[in-house]
Amino acid sequence: MKWGSYMPAWIYRKTFSMGLSQRLSAISPKTCIRWLKAMIWLGALVPVLRLVYLGVSDGLGANPVEFIERSTGTWALVFLLVSLSITPLRQLTQQAWLIAVRRLLGLWMFAYACLHVTSYLWLDYQFDWADIVKDIIKHPYVLVGAAALLLTVPLAATSNQQAIRMLKQRWKSLHKLVYVIAILALLHFWWLVKKDVTEPVIYSVVFALLIVLRWPLLSKK
Repeated sequence: MKWGSYMPAWIYRKTFSMGLSQRLSAISPKTCIRWLKAMIWLGALVPVLRLVYLGVSDGLGANPVEFIERSTGTWALVFLLVSLSITPLRQLTQQAWLIAVRRLLGLWMFAYACLHVTSYLWLDYQFDWADIVKDIIKHPYVLVGAAALLLTVPLAATSNQQAIRMLKQRWKSLHKLVYVIAILALLHFWWLVKKDVTEPVIYSVVFALLIVLRWPLLSKK
């Protein structure tokens, strides 16, 4: 007979009815942070490696530049939304250590946003500024996207402990720009898409849900 058959019923129920937060609490926060950061790095590198693979295997489709621009832009938005989900997730799971990975997610958002803009300037227009200005006039969504990127620069530059100590309370005020960035990024996406708005709708709904979940926290600040 197995040992498990001798386990008292109340111990069995208590052991297997443990919530997610309790199970996570049983693991060292440093271990959780280390593993989660490793998973973020792996997940962040996969889209880039995929683009490289598709590029060398001639798998980027009929319009390779547009494929690269859409892919990098989409992943920038994904990392932005995931970074915004950290605070509600921390509150739901009661795991304060989750906040330690928010900076990494934000930096990957910035990296993909830079790749997105670089692919537009370099691959699409070969840094021909005259043509770029004409395109901005013709397609204002480009200007909206550029504004979103410019606003991410101070956030990326101050995503370190030294900046937090120097700016103090102003650091929190500065990093609230992330909501403006998200709105501009979504507007850029909506304006860019001509027919199928499925993806912009999904990302907009996710953003709205995150705002609803974060609202009690924001109202206290």
